[in-house]
Amino acid sequence: MWIANNWKEYEVIDTGSGEKLERWGKYILLRPDPQVIWDSEKKNQYWKKLNGHYHRSSKGGGEWEFFDLPNEWMISYQNGAKFHLKPFAFKHTGLFPEQAVNWDWFSSIIRNAKDKDPGRPIKVLNLFAYTGGATIAAALAGAEVTHVDASKGMVQWAKENAASSGLADAKIRWLVDDCGKFVEREIRRGNKYDAIIMDPPSYGRGPKGEIWKIEESVFPFIKLCEELLSEDALFFLVNSYTTGLQPAVLTYMLNMAIVKKHGGFVKADEIGIPVTETELILPCGASGRWMKQ
Repeated sequence: MWIANNWKEYEVIDTGSGEKLERWGKYILLRPDPQVIWDSEKKNQYWKKLNGHYHRSSKGGGEWEFFDLPNEWMISYQNGAKFHLKPFAFKHTGLFPEQAVNWDWFSSIIRNAKDKDPGRPIKVLNLFAYTGGATIAAALAGAEVTHVDASKGMVQWAKENAASSGLADAKIRWLVDDCGKFVEREIRRGNKYDAIIMDPPSYGRGPKGEIWKIEESVFPFIKLCEELLSEDALFFLVNSYTTGLQPAVLTYMLNMAIVKKHGGFVKADEIGIPVTETELILPCGASGRWMKQ
């Protein structure tokens, strides 16, 4: 498992009975997590010092209950990234902290490439880019980033995160667009990228009602995106929070879609976050990584 263990301002304090107890900066949140099927003795003091609790409904969905929590606050990561957080629909805060393990991985690849050839522009395409965690990490490492998401609100949120991270004038293209339609247009234009990052949803709709079902769409989409890779491409990252897309499946897809043409190799694994109270590692999805070398 790849473990996101470099956070200072975020931690999973404890887990139990379908919930995870988290510290986001100085605020304590309790949120549901379907993988937490074990119990906790709940000895940690923060179980009784919550700032926010998302209650899952038996009918689906749920709602937040707040105890002295601001509408918005900020945390930072070791790479200099700063993130605006706010609790919103279906338990989310605007950040997936486990992805930091991937930020560290590809940031190192980008920096190494820049060290070998300082004049080379490293062009990164970030698809389903959400609030910009990967975009900011890549830009801080020295890449030029194209950030694409179908939600205007998410792209604006990502811009705010980038500005707070000192990247207001960085070479980032911010695009509100359907990812599939954008990739098709980029292929027709003949544009190429040195790296592609994608974090596809299990299900989604584009700005014009386009339907995305990951089981049907993700492999054809990976094959389509392969056409955008440059001859000396560096990496391709696919993240999955969908139960059926296990590391082995991610490995097979990337091998079939990319290795045959570009060489290199693929690794895939679960990603997770340490649990302070129990020293367990909480699984948080899976990632597949293609690397040129």
